[in-house]
Amino acid sequence: MRCRNSLGNRQLHLLRILWRAVDHRAAHAVTLPRQKFQCKQMWLCMVHRRFLSSQSYGVRVRFAPSPTGFLHLGGLRTALYNFLFAKKHGGSFILRMEDTDQSRLISGAADRIEDMLEWAGIAPDESPRNGGDFGPYQQSQRLDMYHQAADILVQSGAAYYCFCSPQRLDLLKKEALRSRQNPRYDNRCRSLHHDQVAEKLGQRQPHVIRFRLEEGVEPFEDMVFGWNRHEVAALEGDPVIIKGDGFPTYHLANVVDDHFMQISHVLRGSEWLISTSKHLLMYRAFGWKPPTFAHLPLLLNKDGSKLSKRQGDIFIEHFAKKGCLPEALLDLITNCGSGFTKNHPGREIVELISDFDASRLMTHSATLDLEKLPEFNRMHLVHRINNAAKCDSLVKDLKGHIRQAYGTQIQEKDVLQNDYIKRVLHLRKGHITCLHDLLAPDYAYLWIRPSVQLEQLENVSSEAHNILALAMEYVSSQGPSVAEMMVSLGPTEIQYRLQRAMER
Repeated sequence: MRCRNSLGNRQLHLLRILWRAVDHRAAHAVTLPRQKFQCKQMWLCMVHRRFLSSQSYGVRVRFAPSPTGFLHLGGLRTALYNFLFAKKHGGSFILRMEDTDQSRLISGAADRIEDMLEWAGIAPDESPRNGGDFGPYQQSQRLDMYHQAADILVQSGAAYYCFCSPQRLDLLKKEALRSRQNPRYDNRCRSLHHDQVAEKLGQRQPHVIRFRLEEGVEPFEDMVFGWNRHEVAALEGDPVIIKGDGFPTYHLANVVDDHFMQISHVLRGSEWLISTSKHLLMYRAFGWKPPTFAHLPLLLNKDGSKLSKRQGDIFIEHFAKKGCLPEALLDLITNCGSGFTKNHPGREIVELISDFDASRLMTHSATLDLEKLPEFNRMHLVHRINNAAKCDSLVKDLKGHIRQAYGTQIQEKDVLQNDYIKRVLHLRKGHITCLHDLLAPDYAYLWIRPSVQLEQLENVSSEAHNILALAMEYVSSQGPSVAEMMVSLGPTEIQYRLQRAMER
């Protein structure tokens, strides 16, 4: 939706009314000065759109990672629960990149996070790649909106400019630690007079914008942890909402984005539970209705320790490269937790959506046993092999892996025929945990035909020619194939029968 290049008095008056009406329970009505919005009208466009469509979008949830690293198991689980909640209620799943910490960004991480969500089968409905009605979906492209929001908080007295130097803040921190107290800002710049602020801004002194924490936080009901209330003003100093580099902090950006993207439910990690009261104070300062919150319990290692990015084996790309099936990974991380009407291995995404019930989420952490992943993968690989369409896809993937693994060693192209590869898959299903198993040296005979001269065989036995002829005769006869009989009998029975034959 586009706004015109100029706004008349009547339009500005209407938009002020729309602003107040976004939430009919608004506790604060904000007066918007005309000159602020003639040059930057994106904010008003968003307010206008938010008002006109505030009742029409139903359930909307978001996964909002920071592209300072790659997607790991904890992030995948949070994204999955948001996806399941959205699909269970016929809603939308949004991917938003919180890339405001410019110093820690990793090139390509945003694209690779979205790649992994698509690989896992939980692709977002709206995202930086797919677009949508509520973009942009990267916070670095929404800076004007955050500045307008911060300006409104300053004008209403809910925020203020802070000119404290890093050196002063560091001294405060050291003094608090020396006194064995929690470091916190002392809110010094709260008391600056308007003229002092104007003078410092006129001198272009470095500054940030802080949100004024107030006492009297209202309790809120979390979908998982129940009623909560954290008196943040008594424990913390006023938080920064616009940093010295002009970028917003998480506290401001997530509130503004969740409001204007019409996020109805926020499902995020339990580490953010204590910050929710702070965010609710900000919603109240804006006069906005907050979303419903559900803080998800932690996902822990088998030994009870927290998942860490320093563990190289928790990144989703690691599992994808090892040949793990996405449905097996999703099955494993949901099987170890709560939130479902029933819980058993072997579920795929359709069944996960059907079984999901947010009211069954528990507060205790989920313990993940990655040693079970091969068995989960074996189970789901059998399901794929037994499905004709999915088996064809497996054949295509395995063919590519065979070419890559053996290359010029493959002299006979018959081993790359679809029917042959499909027959191998059906023969070995239940015995392998992933496609990569079939590339191991023990299975090289499937793809590389041995090249042995008859003279070499005759050095082993003078009857080599007769034995070969007899073997060919048996292979052409009716009944089960030699390979099938060998698999059915097993190595112990085969050795016994051969030994019996040699003793006669």
